[in-house]
Amino acid sequence: MIPLQDVLPRRTVPLATWGIIVVNAVVFLLEVSLPPPTREVLFHYLGLIPARITHPGWAAAHGFPPGAYLTFLTHLFLHGGWVHFLGNMWTLWIFGDNVEDRLGHLRFLIFYLLCGVAAALTHIFMHPDSTVPTIGASGAISGVLGAYFVMFPLARVIVLVPIFFFPFFLEVPALLYLGYWYLLQVFSGTLSLALPGEIGGVAWWAHAGGFLTGVLTHRLFCRRPHGYFKDEEVPWGPVLSYLDRLNR
Repeated sequence: MIPLQDVLPRRTVPLATWGIIVVNAVVFLLEVSLPPPTREVLFHYLGLIPARITHPGWAAAHGFPPGAYLTFLTHLFLHGGWVHFLGNMWTLWIFGDNVEDRLGHLRFLIFYLLCGVAAALTHIFMHPDSTVPTIGASGAISGVLGAYFVMFPLARVIVLVPIFFFPFFLEVPALLYLGYWYLLQVFSGTLSLALPGEIGGVAWWAHAGGFLTGVLTHRLFCRRPHGYFKDEEVPWGPVLSYLDRLNR
């Protein structure tokens, strides 16, 4: 199923969502302007390589500079091709605005990055010896999907289902579409563990980890009119109140 549109209207201008898309677009255009060998070097230095974190001796022996932990963030803004980039940005465009409505601009940005880091940690935990660079915003976007899944389970999503080269358009609840999507990530991730050799392609467990992070933590980032906690009930309540004031 390919998502085309949700039918849930937004109430505010999604500045953070649009800003993330713009930054990714600028970085991607810079990527494609590089010669392929230079682009590969970029992916190896700014992409997330689990072995750089888990085996620092290996990283030093292969000439990687210090700063591997910065790749928890930098890998979120790199993409391997047009399909990878457009697919991620299209998904963020569809689902990000409504989540940002509930969280506010700055909270949404922090939440997005947190989910990206959590997705990276999940990938490293599941594939600690991998030397393949992982790139893409999908781990962070998966967190946005997790938040949407809990906040708007009955929102309708228009999806494209190709059957024998014929397109079928369906309107399904977000609960069904995103639940199916999450189970697909877990199934594919489990299957990948049984395959020999290096881990490449799709970082299924990063998607699953990001999604669960969004499900479990989005409540802590909701603005108080729509949130579940008072400031004194969470350790970072004063910080969130400050962000609320900046959002106004």
